[in-house]
Amino acid sequence: MKTKDLERRAQWYQLKKLLQNNEVTKLSSGVYKLNDIQISQNAEIAILYPSAVFCMFTAWNYHKLSTANPWAFHLAVNYKEKVKKIDYPPVIFYYWRNQPCNLGVIEIEEEGHKIRIYDLEKSVCDAIRFRNKVGIDTTIEVLKNYVKRKDKNLNILSKYSKQLRIEKIMQTMIMPLL
Repeated sequence: MKTKDLERRAQWYQLKKLLQNNEVTKLSSGVYKLNDIQISQNAEIAILYPSAVFCMFTAWNYHKLSTANPWAFHLAVNYKEKVKKIDYPPVIFYYWRNQPCNLGVIEIEEEGHKIRIYDLEKSVCDAIRFRNKVGIDTTIEVLKNYVKRKDKNLNILSKYSKQLRIEKIMQTMIMPLL
């Protein structure tokens, strides 16, 4: 529930009572959750940041491209967007321009909530783009796991790598694995 959706004074009063009785938890400024309703942290983050996209380690974990279990949620947001940070769960934001931010976004449904995440090929491109930040071992692991998959689409991977201007490095890194 978001406080911007509350219209009447009685609703504000009810929210205040629920907070006093510990029936509601404040997730962030203006966002509350009923304690008896259990939703996954993925859905919770998607509700808090509806325009953000799960990326990097979170996307690699979802697509089973990496064995690393992320200690924080990794979200891509448009570089012009202002986001309110929360204390828990930990979230790492990546502020990207329009094309890298909007390329390869898919929506999955989890517990009735839509979650925006990068598709398989865009996630692989991100591993190449940020190989110096995430480490070459993580990048190689993502590439090896991608090459083993039956649902890989090398045409889309090539298209994304051209759009993100990483085509040459993509070819040099993926060719030995094919």
